[in-house]
Amino acid sequence: MAARTKARTRAVDVLYEADQRALAGWEVELRELLAQRLQHTAAQTALPQYAVEIVEGVADHATEIDELITTYAQDWTLPRMPAVDRAILRLGVWEVMFNDDVPGAVAVDEAVALATKLSTDESPRFVNGLLGRILQLEAGGR
Repeated sequence: MAARTKARTRAVDVLYEADQRALAGWEVELRELLAQRLQHTAAQTALPQYAVEIVEGVADHATEIDELITTYAQDWTLPRMPAVDRAILRLGVWEVMFNDDVPGAVAVDEAVALATKLSTDESPRFVNGLLGRILQLEAGGR
């Protein structure tokens, strides 16, 4: 498994954990959780630097990312989506819209691969369609 693929998986873990804590009513700030994970990694190895960049990027653009997801997720609200899909989509939108180091098509492919590995049978198609629409928007803006 490539280093960035592993980093994306670890970033999804942190994004998912933050989402679950928020749903449970715990006050959790994404950067605070990231700091905790950087200090205490339990049985896992330290978070890769790219995972840190992803989580920080999602934290920096959280409102914009969620607005894009909500706008382009036809007939789906954020709370209705599986939590893993929300985490994957947040990562994917950040890579497509805010990370110039990753080509948009690669970001979409990686997000679809994560959805295939981590979520429901329907999730890869959903993630692909939503991120594909956002990628078209981003390409049109250039």
